[in-house]
Amino acid sequence: MPMWSGDDLYFMKLALEAAEQADREDEVPIGAVLVLEGKRVGRGHNCPIGRHDPSAHAEIMALRDACDWLKNYRVPGATLYVTLEPCLMCFGALTHARVERVVFGAADPKVGVSRNRELIEQARLNHHVTLEGGLLETECREMLQQFFQRRR
Repeated sequence: MPMWSGDDLYFMKLALEAAEQADREDEVPIGAVLVLEGKRVGRGHNCPIGRHDPSAHAEIMALRDACDWLKNYRVPGATLYVTLEPCLMCFGALTHARVERVVFGAADPKVGVSRNRELIEQARLNHHVTLEGGLLETECREMLQQFFQRRR
């Protein structure tokens, strides 16, 4: 298990705040924060229903926010903090954006990218993203569980 820094905890808490925004909008509560050189440069929350956009995952929204602000489609050296393990679509976008590290809270047993680890490791990509999970896992998982319990 990775050793988490104070910055890791701080930024994951910001991602949880973004997830709360998704929850208030009746979207699946997933939040993400993109950090470059110790500063938050992007923030996003899940909003595919409200935007009528299947790609409007928290990770993609945080990338869009950062890239728009930085005026660059790449963010080398950046770390993304996200409350749920990224799917393959989001991980592909993070790879293309040259994100260095992804830190997630709760694992996604259905579509999480680590379920496709062999595919990623075999791919002949010219950039590889470091994936670390389990930061504030309980808080991230409970937020999702409470959301789905309310919907039942």
